Amino acid sequence: MKVEKLSSNRVKYTFNVSVDEFEHGLEYAYNGIKDEVEVKGFRKGHVTRKVYEQKFGVQSLYEEALNHVLHHKFHDAVNHGEYQLVGEPKVDLDFSKVQTEQPFEVSFEVAVKPDVELGEYKGVLVDKLDDSVTDEEVLENIDGLLNQNVNLVLKNEGALENGDTAIFDFEGFKDDVAFEGGKAENYELEIGSNQFIPGFEEQMVGMNVGEEKSINVTFPEQYQAEELAGQDAVFNVKLHEIKIKAETELTDEWVASLSKEGVNTVEELKASIRKDLEDKKANENKNKTLDQALKTIAEASTVDIPEEMIENEVNNALTNIENQAKQYGLDMELYISLTGMTEEQLKEQLRADANVRILNSLIIEEIAKKENFEVSADEIKDKYQELADTYNLELDQVKAQVTDELIKNDISFSKAIEVIVTNLKYN
Repeated sequence: MKVEKLSSNRVKYTFNVSVDEFEHGLEYAYNGIKDEVEVKGFRKGHVTRKVYEQKFGVQSLYEEALNHVLHHKFHDAVNHGEYQLVGEPKVDLDFSKVQTEQPFEVSFEVAVKPDVELGEYKGVLVDKLDDSVTDEEVLENIDGLLNQNVNLVLKNEGALENGDTAIFDFEGFKDDVAFEGGKAENYELEIGSNQFIPGFEEQMVGMNVGEEKSINVTFPEQYQAEELAGQDAVFNVKLHEIKIKAETELTDEWVASLSKEGVNTVEELKASIRKDLEDKKANENKNKTLDQALKTIAEASTVDIPEEMIENEVNNALTNIENQAKQYGLDMELYISLTGMTEEQLKEQLRADANVRILNSLIIEEIAKKENFEVSADEIKDKYQELADTYNLELDQVKAQVTDELIKNDISFSKAIEVIVTNLKYN
C-alpha cells in the first residue's frame, strides 16, 4: 500500500490487486446474482459462471467485484492508522485496462481529519462576565414556584375572563357533521393560554356558568389533522364551572411543603435558589467565555475542514430533527415551518453550526496533542464510574461499550479546555 498526502485534508491510497484477489471478487460478484440468472437451456439459478461470462462477458461483474475488493482495501486504509478517514473514497481506475489474468493497481482519494496549524491558545483575551445574582432574580424564581404550586378554587360570581380556568363540554362540527377527536366532557382549559384553535378561547370570554354557546373557528392551514386543515368548524360549548387561582402565601409552612431537602424556611429557600442561579450563571458564563476564546484561537489558526466532515454533521443533525418531528407526530415540512425558517435556511444554519463545532473540536484536540497530557489509571477508572452513574448502568456495561482509548481522549479533551480557561486574560 502506497500512501500519498495530497493536501492538509486529503490522502491518496494506492493498492496492488493480485489475480487471486480479483478472482475472489469476481466469484463474490457472481454468487450475488446467480440465483436470478436466466440462460436458455439452463434452469434459473443453475447457470455456471463460465456460461454466464460467455453470454454476458466477464466485464459485467467488474464493478461489483471491484467494490468487494475495495471494501477490504478501504478497511486496510482505516486500520493503517496514520490518518483518520472522514469520507467516502473516490476511486481512480480505468475498467477497460483491467485484465483478469494480470495484477493491477487501484487508487482512491479520501478526505481525512485535517492538519491544524494552531494559533496561540494561552493568555487569550476575553470579556469578564458577571456571575452575581440579584435579589430580583431570586424573587422572580420564587414567584415562578408559587405559580407552579397554585391551587384553583371556584369563582363564585362573574363571567369567564382571561386567566380563569374553564371546565366545559364541547363538540365540534364541520358541515354539520361531528368530526373525530372534536368532543370532550368536563374539559379544563386556562383561558388565554392559546392551547386551542385561534379564536376559540377569545369567544369563550364573557360566558357564565351554565351558558351554552356556538363558537365559529377556522383551523390553521398547517394542522396535524389534514382533513381539518384550513376548514371552517363550529363548536357547541357548555360551561360548567369557572375556577380562579388562589394566591399562595410565601411562608415557612409552604416552603416546608415543597419537600426540598435541607430547605424548610423562606430564608433557606432564597439561599438555595440564589446558589442554584449562581451555579447556573457561572456555568453559562464559562461556556460563553470558552466560545469567545475558541473564536479568537480559531482566527489565529489554520484549518481546512473537508466538506465531507461538514456534510456528515449536517446530515446527523437533520436526522435528529426528523426523529424529533416523528415524536411529536409531525411531518418534517410542518416541523421546520414551526421554527420560523425555510428548509434552506435551516440547512444553512445547521451548516454554520456544524462548521463551528468541528473547528472548535479540532482545535481542542490539537491542544491536547500538543500538551501531551498524562492520563492516569485512576482518572480512567473514575471516568468509567462517572459514565455508569450518569446513565444508570453497571460498570461492566459501560466498559463493554466504551474503550480505554475513547476515555483517554475524552479526559485529554477536558484537560485541553482547562488549559485554555485557566490561562485566560480578561478585559
